[in-house]
Amino acid sequence: MPKSTPVVRELIRDRYETLTQSERKLANSLLENYPAAGLASITIVAATADVSTPTVARMVQKLGFKGFPQFHQALRNELEAIISGPTQRRENWAAEAPASHILNRLADAVMHNLRQTFAHVDAESFNLAAKQMSSSEQQLYIVGGRITRSLAEYAFTHLQAIRPRMTHMTSSSATWPHYVLDMEKNDVLVIFDVRRYETNLLRLAELAASRGVIIILMTDQWVSPVAKVATHTFNCWSEIPSAWDSNVATLMLLEALVAATQEENWPDAQTRFERLDALFDTTRLFRKFT
Repeated sequence: MPKSTPVVRELIRDRYETLTQSERKLANSLLENYPAAGLASITIVAATADVSTPTVARMVQKLGFKGFPQFHQALRNELEAIISGPTQRRENWAAEAPASHILNRLADAVMHNLRQTFAHVDAESFNLAAKQMSSSEQQLYIVGGRITRSLAEYAFTHLQAIRPRMTHMTSSSATWPHYVLDMEKNDVLVIFDVRRYETNLLRLAELAASRGVIIILMTDQWVSPVAKVATHTFNCWSEIPSAWDSNVATLMLLEALVAATQEENWPDAQTRFERLDALFDTTRLFRKFT
């Protein structure tokens, strides 16, 4: 499988504690307007951050790059990956595709995505997100985009059985102001947004955040712009040998989050499950074998 493109943002965050004061100033400047802030010349990048060009050169080497040109190219690769469509993605994979069967290549890619995704989950943030999602004192909203709306529906179906006060927002952005109208401080909004990131989802997140809503973002390794206002951001690796990205890692992390939310809400969730099963029995929706 092709080698994953380095995500510079994560390199900066991972090595932030090792940076000098001036290098941290540069790092903050890059993260504030990422990745655009790093796509200019080294002199402009330095001037924008109000640091010296040697500071820029030293920091990119601390990030593992031989020099600024390699750092600059890594950012360009990330930007191209973000904006690429299905045709370009397929060509990228086909150019380096091994001779093995597509099933094996796909399995290898998915396993790699799962390992990367779970290795980058911040346990403290994960636990807090589950706790916030479990609280029935706050309304919990869920919304997805063009590709991820099926994940939002999947999440809603499970979470609705676990806790009350659930809202699955429609995929039509024209209706979203109606939902925002009822949002209150400390309500929770779970947003699914993957490349090529949707402008309407960012605007929704900004409106919700301005009302004090807790934003939980499920995104990919390149990170949706919604992360700027998100309380918790979970990155899910998604590249596979296909014109399309994979949602397997996102679904796995979502299921882990649903399971954690259930545990946070137990035994109230148990009571809801029992009442729900009783309703299913009454409606005879499912077959019974005993």
